[in-house]
Amino acid sequence: MGSRGSNHRPSSASRFESRISFLMLSMFATMASFYVAGRLWQDAGNRVYLINELDKRTGQGKSSISVDDTLKIITCRERQKKLDALHIDLEKARQEGFTPKHLSEDGGPAKKKLLVVIGILTTFGRKNNRDAIRKAWMPTGDALKKLEEEKGIVVRFVIGKSANKGDSSDREIDSENRQTNDFVILENHVETIEERAKKTKLFLIHAVENWDAAFYTKLSDDVYVNIDALGSVLGSSLDKPRVYIGCMKSGEVFSQPKDKWYEPDWWKFGDGKSYFQHASGEIFAISQALAQFISINRLVLRTYAHDDVSIGSWFIGLDVKHVDEEKFCCTSRSSGAICASA
Repeated sequence: MGSRGSNHRPSSASRFESRISFLMLSMFATMASFYVAGRLWQDAGNRVYLINELDKRTGQGKSSISVDDTLKIITCRERQKKLDALHIDLEKARQEGFTPKHLSEDGGPAKKKLLVVIGILTTFGRKNNRDAIRKAWMPTGDALKKLEEEKGIVVRFVIGKSANKGDSSDREIDSENRQTNDFVILENHVETIEERAKKTKLFLIHAVENWDAAFYTKLSDDVYVNIDALGSVLGSSLDKPRVYIGCMKSGEVFSQPKDKWYEPDWWKFGDGKSYFQHASGEIFAISQALAQFISINRLVLRTYAHDDVSIGSWFIGLDVKHVDEEKFCCTSRSSGAICASA
């Protein structure tokens, strides 16, 4: 009897504890149900609010799209507005030829566009050449400024810095420039024969970033030019937005290091026997759009051993009008030539 009664009491206690656990579980389940129902009701209210707001904006009345779709539509509309604005800006840029607006020094309206910026590439020890050019065809002092203002022609000698910056070579150029004020000094370029192509590229970049001109022309410092005739030739090409003008030539590719005109990358030029057509390095002219192209792509444009080949290589794959202008052939004995080599 005693043993049976003692076995019965633990069984009753277990059932009692199970009932309590069941009641507690039911209570928590009921509370969770109310919580979930409340959240669903709140979310439903938010969805209705968003849909109603969309209906007000679109005027479509009732909508059956989801909140996610609603938010996507709103985002797309905002992006479309921005895209439309970009299209307007792009069209304006196309009309202006993708060129920046140059303001005057006092921040006022842009000055009248120049016809051409002429860069005469020179180097140390060639002051006699520069003085001969100044006497022959390049104005000096007030006349140089008058040429710019009245005819839209800017002329500057172009030179880099000595490998030993600040040495006598640099000081001589600085002194000469103080007297003539007709230099562009490329501060980040070291004067070497091997870097002439890079120097030409840096001049074109500097020129297009500092002068708003229709054309940019490079000359050697042993070339004499009829500046009025040059202006006339360039003026006849103002209707060509992407034009490359010069005395076009080809010529042999020299593959031996002992050759004077050795080209280290000779193997890149097809059969390795002749170059593609390009303008002579004595004088050539490019339009503003091409100068802008060089400026924008300065880091990826490869230079070769010679500046004339380098310039020509940059335009091969572009939609560019190549003009083989006989008047730019300075070694020609033609009476119509606008230049002559010293």
